[in-house]
Amino acid sequence: MKFTWFNLMPWPHLPVDFRERHRSVWVDIPSSLYDPKLGHEVYNTYLDQLEYAESLGFDGIGVNEHHANAYGLMPSPNIMAATLARRTSKAALVVLGNSIALYNPPIRVAEEFAMLDVISGGRLVAGFPVGTSMDTNYAYGQIPALTREKYNEAHELIVRAWKEDEPFAFNGRFTQLRYANCWPKPIQAPRPPVFIPGGGSIETYDFCIDNDYSYSYLSFTGYKRAQLLMDGFWNRVDEMGADKSPYRAGFAQTICVAETDKEAKELYAEHVNYFFNRCLHVYPGYADAPGYRTVKTIKRGALSQFTRSSLGALGKLTWEELVADGHIIAGSPETVVRQMQELITGLKVGNIFCLLHIGNMTNEKTRLSTRLFAEEVMPKLRNMWPGWEDDERFWIHPLEQPIAPTVPLATRGEAAQ
Repeated sequence: MKFTWFNLMPWPHLPVDFRERHRSVWVDIPSSLYDPKLGHEVYNTYLDQLEYAESLGFDGIGVNEHHANAYGLMPSPNIMAATLARRTSKAALVVLGNSIALYNPPIRVAEEFAMLDVISGGRLVAGFPVGTSMDTNYAYGQIPALTREKYNEAHELIVRAWKEDEPFAFNGRFTQLRYANCWPKPIQAPRPPVFIPGGGSIETYDFCIDNDYSYSYLSFTGYKRAQLLMDGFWNRVDEMGADKSPYRAGFAQTICVAETDKEAKELYAEHVNYFFNRCLHVYPGYADAPGYRTVKTIKRGALSQFTRSSLGALGKLTWEELVADGHIIAGSPETVVRQMQELITGLKVGNIFCLLHIGNMTNEKTRLSTRLFAEEVMPKLRNMWPGWEDDERFWIHPLEQPIAPTVPLATRGEAAQ
């Protein structure tokens, strides 16, 4: 099993009456609700938490890309990953975005991802999401019906730029380059491992299986609601004749760990409520722009989870209902172990994206939940897939002896200058 400590980086200072006064947390949320001075503290606290997770033995630390929102403050996940590359040494840097259809030219993604891989000594996991409709179509103005075509062309250019040893001409529909020439190249050859965030698209299933990329379902409705979608993925794996390594897939789960089940509710209920009622308050009209989803996917019924029907009801559920329905995994270490075992075996996944910071959770509570998970839950889940423990196709291959950052000591005279 591989465990990535994943931070959405939500804005933790939304007002109590946010839902009543504002239509959406995404796209048209007033920037007057953001305070840069508070943001300075928020960003640095979140980065500290990611570094703390590495110190506790998490396999990866994760960031992603979103725009014009208070749900996740990372318009540039590469900046976050660059800071982490210098201040961590072992954990994979799981960048579950760049939304490659947004970049012009997309070779910029190849270059920046290569830089991250080189600086970190070969610890990058590269994420290639299509991106939510809120981000790609409304915040960044991409034409919905062309988004996937632009995505496929960008992917072709990025992967080829990593592999080619000589400059080449690229003549796509959306990008034309006389000299495509990626300097630097990633340490992990021919490419870093690639994770593809998805939400049920048949095209994304096939794309992952064809390329040996890991399918990553970033859900907020929990593992029980994800069963049908993940069954669809594994059925597609069978149809395409691929092996059933659990590392072909990953799942994001909200997790709250305390000393007892009772204490978990006392500590974390208010922050879970904040997340479901404010961070996921998305106007349904932004969730699926016309043309964003393919006909094949619509016929299958795989629509956006950012709709009133799928997310609106979650904010009205009690703590007990949220736990019973698997929307959150919460309780004592023993309780969480049982729930996690059910998730892992039911969804057949080898990668878990652990959402241990939720909503406006304080730093102290986040660290408590993270430590208890790392020390009392994670060790009991490590060997869930003994037959696949040597499958490293979907994980990083770092340098054996990477260079450690050094800070030279200045003399008093040098410091004064």
